[in-house]
Amino acid sequence: MELPPDWQLAVRALALAVPAVFLLASLFVTRARAFRRANLVTGAAVGLAALVATGSAFSASASDVTLGVRLDLATSVMLMLVTTIGLIIARYSRNYLRGEPGAGRYVCWLLATLGSVSLLVIADNLLVIAIAWFATSITLHQLLTFYDRTAALVAAHKKFLVSRLADVCLWSGIGLVYFTVGSLDLDAIGVWVAAQDALPPLLQAAAVLFVVAACLKSAQLPFHGWLTQVMEAPTPVSALLHAGVVNIGGFLMIRLAPLMMHASIAQTLLIAIGLTTTVLAALVMTTRVSIKVALAWSTCAQMGFMLVQCGLGAWHLALLHIVAHSLYKAHAFLRSGSTVEAWRVQDITGPSGPAAPARLAMVGAVAVGAVALVTLAGTFDVSTVALSLIVGLSLVPMLRRGLEAGVRPVARAALQSAGIVALYFGWHALASHLMPEIATATAPLVGWILVALGFVGLFAIQSVLRADPNGALARRLHPWLFNGFHLDERFTRLTFRIWPPRLQPRTARAPIGVGEPLEAQA
Repeated sequence: MELPPDWQLAVRALALAVPAVFLLASLFVTRARAFRRANLVTGAAVGLAALVATGSAFSASASDVTLGVRLDLATSVMLMLVTTIGLIIARYSRNYLRGEPGAGRYVCWLLATLGSVSLLVIADNLLVIAIAWFATSITLHQLLTFYDRTAALVAAHKKFLVSRLADVCLWSGIGLVYFTVGSLDLDAIGVWVAAQDALPPLLQAAAVLFVVAACLKSAQLPFHGWLTQVMEAPTPVSALLHAGVVNIGGFLMIRLAPLMMHASIAQTLLIAIGLTTTVLAALVMTTRVSIKVALAWSTCAQMGFMLVQCGLGAWHLALLHIVAHSLYKAHAFLRSGSTVEAWRVQDITGPSGPAAPARLAMVGAVAVGAVALVTLAGTFDVSTVALSLIVGLSLVPMLRRGLEAGVRPVARAALQSAGIVALYFGWHALASHLMPEIATATAPLVGWILVALGFVGLFAIQSVLRADPNGALARRLHPWLFNGFHLDERFTRLTFRIWPPRLQPRTARAPIGVGEPLEAQA
């Protein structure tokens, strides 16, 4: 059943109301009732988003009057995700920042950030997306510098520079698209590209610029340092950044899927940058003792994998990844205190010890067997084989812990692993059914093979490091991993020379040691 045109117009008006409510409310925040207003506004936004999601299910994808709003599955999912996380963070902030003199300022910029992200999510025009993305960066900058501390100011300054570089790439790409296509509407761009036999060089260049912008915004190596060093900001701000704002780069790629799937150079670049970041960040994460810093490195790796999925043409899986990662990271940051307590208990009781190579080999064989069964039960498509392999390798640690604990734990771990595999491929099939227009993988065979080999290599290195933490490989790699391969230190020196940060007088007396990892000071 399809809604009549008037009702479809009403649904689009409701979608526009979500960012409007956020942005208008941010202008009338008072310190006395700041968090009460934030709870009311975010609650109302969740209700509006639910109505939009319901109405969009019965609305036509194309309409004569769109109001600049794009109604599709991605809009509904992302709008619900942004408003729900906003509601949770607003309620958490009420207790976290109770008694803070800057509560009104915090709520003002929080609502403005949520409004900017909401506008970006529903926009059907590249120009509006770029403006909303810029506004999100500016409003988030105010939240990152909520505490006037040296480390916070330096990290926010680095993020500001990276974001401006990303803006240059994004706006340059938009200019090339408009010069070639003559329109910035997403539907018009998709129709124009589909009518071409091959993508012209200017659009190939625009796609590459969009990829660079997305990688910069997604904290890909070596422009990742700001993400691991913004821990001086309040914890709810970290949750908002890692659970929402950092995902925008991947969402931009999904929005531009009709263009990107014809840009082979851009997709190859996505795979190369995303896979490199995923492998290196996952290895560096194992050396971090700070919960929040480890989570930040995890975000770098997750964003890399999300971009890899975009590069492979698995746009529907990238959308699922955004949702799963956002919910996980919001939960992880908001309960980071409880995680610290759990780690302390584990430290007191003692670790289980390094796994024997024989046990690792046994568990690896079980994982490979499970992958083979899944592959044989489905198809021999290369994408299914590669994804099955990655999922199987990710389940090895769970199975290993169960094997070390006894018969019952390993049986429970096996059942959980089977459930995870079923859920993953079940959601995979559902997303392919709901998003058929962008659910076709477009990467060549070599791309899938390269990604599979990358994850196998990551698994092999992690297994060796765990099996022999004092071995030759560990002694050689650990200094590099502990210092993040010295990538951020070099980037920091460069930014300090080109555009030094302006520190407040009371904080300028405590300079940052460029040779020391900034995240250690945060």
